[in-house]
Amino acid sequence: MRLSISWLPYGFLPLLFLAPFPATGFYLPGVVPTSYKEGSTVPLHVNRLTPMSSVTDTQARSAVSFGYYHPGFRFCKPEGGPKDVGPESLGAVIFGDRIKTSPFELYMMKNETCKRLCGEQKFDMRSATFVNRRIRENLGHNWLIDGLPAGQPYQLSDNGPWYYTRGFPLGRHQDEQHQILHNHFDLIIDYHADGAENYRVVGVRVDPSSRAGSKNLDDKTADCGDESTPVSLNEKGETSVTWTYSVYWRPSPIAWAIRWDAYLHIDDPGIHWLSLACATAIVVFLTATVSAILMRALKKDFARYNRLESFNLDDFSTSAVTEDGVQEDSGWKLVHGDVFRPPKNPLLLSIFLGNGAQLFFMTGITIVFALFGFLSPSNRGSLGTAMIVLYCMFAGIGGYVSARVYKAFGGESWKRNIAITPVMVPAIVFGTFFLLNLFLWVQGSSGAVPFTTMLVLVAIWFLISLPLSFGGSWLGFKQAAFQAPVHTNQIPRQIPPSTQYLRPFTSMLIVGFLPFCAIFWELYFIMNSLWFDKLYFMFGFVFLSYGIMIITCASVTIMFVYYLLCSEDYRWQWRSFNSAGASAIFVFGFALIYWILRLRFGGLTSVVLYVGYSSLITFLFFILTGTIGFFSSWAFVQRIYSSIRID
Repeated sequence: MRLSISWLPYGFLPLLFLAPFPATGFYLPGVVPTSYKEGSTVPLHVNRLTPMSSVTDTQARSAVSFGYYHPGFRFCKPEGGPKDVGPESLGAVIFGDRIKTSPFELYMMKNETCKRLCGEQKFDMRSATFVNRRIRENLGHNWLIDGLPAGQPYQLSDNGPWYYTRGFPLGRHQDEQHQILHNHFDLIIDYHADGAENYRVVGVRVDPSSRAGSKNLDDKTADCGDESTPVSLNEKGETSVTWTYSVYWRPSPIAWAIRWDAYLHIDDPGIHWLSLACATAIVVFLTATVSAILMRALKKDFARYNRLESFNLDDFSTSAVTEDGVQEDSGWKLVHGDVFRPPKNPLLLSIFLGNGAQLFFMTGITIVFALFGFLSPSNRGSLGTAMIVLYCMFAGIGGYVSARVYKAFGGESWKRNIAITPVMVPAIVFGTFFLLNLFLWVQGSSGAVPFTTMLVLVAIWFLISLPLSFGGSWLGFKQAAFQAPVHTNQIPRQIPPSTQYLRPFTSMLIVGFLPFCAIFWELYFIMNSLWFDKLYFMFGFVFLSYGIMIITCASVTIMFVYYLLCSEDYRWQWRSFNSAGASAIFVFGFALIYWILRLRFGGLTSVVLYVGYSSLITFLFFILTGTIGFFSSWAFVQRIYSSIRID
């Protein structure tokens, strides 16, 4: 058995040069095909209804999803009531998946026309208002047949291949005052023969329609009517609706291994290549510029400083030095006695750096796993689960880094460091997440995380993250402290006034802008995936963008710290962290622009959710990039001050 990787062409192609041999593909763990006999039951499962875009309306109008069996929808239920389908992964539950059984009856290769789902449903004024509002918000169905999403076909060009959307609309707009509810569904299911008697589902298409003339017959069948008169729910009275469906099976040459190809596609791959080329050009230019400037400046500085050391004190007069072309010390060597002075609030900075290191490794490993296909889109919620588990598993690294940095700063409150490192950032994240979840609970949204899942998250943190962080901190404090290459003076040196571009706010904008440029285009597609419930799979581009961001962040922060030290300002620790972390300011600004251009929320809950989650992402991105900037600057400072002779 093998799983085709033909869905990776644009996401994986940038890294193909790393592969020594061509690969044909493989089945991923947990992804096993299901074969059906002719006439055997093929289950259709239903998931939550989520906001989606359409051809005529490309803006998301809500950030709230609803369970399929929400009382307001009046959808038919299976006999005995709907049941949960298997144990959902932790990531799937957090992201709002609520997969249930349905009353649809499908039998392999058996075509059936106009089947009833249940008895006639009555929509009162409250239900009609609820459903009409959901139609205006462009909510769509999310059905699953053999794990494959039911969608609608579309083409990117007239002669191009056909692709499938992920889901289909609940209804459509007739005008601003009237909404049309889809109450009939034509299911067109593609199957592929696997041997003589086994068949596999390889495609699911749904053509919804609205038919007010549908009615149930006495023999448990239905008359589906026609589409001449659509269903429009009356918000001032009662409306009767009959739910019906038809099933059509058709053979397909598509193999099971490549059935996801129609769902996993890139709307415009040229944009990704262009953004990647621009980001690469930026990082190459920036790295070359930084290297050239620093190498030239530092080489000149080393020669001048070491030459000054060669003078005898008796000959070190102003005239002698001037005649020889050597001037008095100036620039970064003057602050050698203060450059390793502990910063203000060393405890807080060390905690941020520990959590930043934890985020750094979690992000990198998650992207690598996704890049090589271990987080398959058929395993719903696998990406979210991997992020949570890896973050907890790397808690030991966070504790270790925090302890080593705090000890290097000369901190004495080691117990507070051990206790706060695994608590502060997760508490901020969890507290914000809990408050936002309250808004979803009030709305009755399926996206509201159950209280039991909240307890599971707390248990994972308490049983895994906390002990690992304590262990890492203990190891960190047992290690010897980093030794500075120069001694620190007892009396701090006075800092002269800085130029405009080295002031905190200005420098944060300058330093933070370039790392943001390396990721902003991929960030756009990730935002589309989050707020339009689309599949994101271009992890090859994400991997390269992440690497470019790291290099850019390190290079521009090192250059900033060099000029900061040359201006005789030795407070580089917090300045490097804040300046590199200022990329998060641009991320949040991008989120606001995206809100204006792509979203049109009509309720307070959607606005609160968007701003809240955007702020949460901004906070974590600030810690991540700030950590990259700090450690690259620390390595640079250690290197240059260990290369000069200090009496």
